[in-house]
Amino acid sequence: MNDRRWEISFAIALVAASAILYFVHFLIFEDLHHIGIYLMGDIAFVPVEVLLVTLVIHRLLEQRDRRQKLEKLNMVIGTFFSAVGTHLLALFSDHDPDLPTIKEYMVVTGDWTEEEFSRVRAYLAGHPTHIAVEELDLPALRDFLSHKEDFLLRLLENPVLLEHESFTELLRATFHMTEELMRRKDLTAVSETDRAHIGGDIERVYGHLIRQWLGYMHYLKGVYPYLFSLAMRTNPFDEEAVVEVR
Repeated sequence: MNDRRWEISFAIALVAASAILYFVHFLIFEDLHHIGIYLMGDIAFVPVEVLLVTLVIHRLLEQRDRRQKLEKLNMVIGTFFSAVGTHLLALFSDHDPDLPTIKEYMVVTGDWTEEEFSRVRAYLAGHPTHIAVEELDLPALRDFLSHKEDFLLRLLENPVLLEHESFTELLRATFHMTEELMRRKDLTAVSETDRAHIGGDIERVYGHLIRQWLGYMHYLKGVYPYLFSLAMRTNPFDEEAVVEVR
């Protein structure tokens, strides 16, 4: 309410100041005709000024702000993959029974075009992820995630993530998977039914990870070639990838 009153008072003050200045102009020059001409000219220009401010300048500022947010967002995503995501992808893909098929799509190279990224993105959208969860070392996975819990919490606190719904879904799924693993006292003695439930949580994370990783690679290729080079040399889907430059 106080803000509203302040805005109204400020508007009244501006109008009063304008009226006083016009009155002073009349007292000095005594030319009401001249005042009327310029007053109507100023009023006539208002729609054009609104057009320039709202549709042109405001649009340019929005585009700049969007680019800055995208830059910050991809920095956060890159940090996530460096600390957590790439390790999880390597672990899960090693136990993916469809790995021979999916790696044909995920070995990203510097020759990929926009059409290639679009084709793989469409493939992943319809590709169900599978994990041979019985082969996974669940206690080791829980230990890894427990050491990364504070890091993941700090990511969730980042307001930039509000602009990226799919990455937020990845973090939410990762937290849920972590909680499921942490709540069980003995992961070496889970029942088949419970293991299948955990497997569903892991597969959900794996699916989000694959799609986010592809999008991040697409971004790096277009903006940061040196980071893209490292990402290719540490590609968790490429069994022949080596970090050393040859």
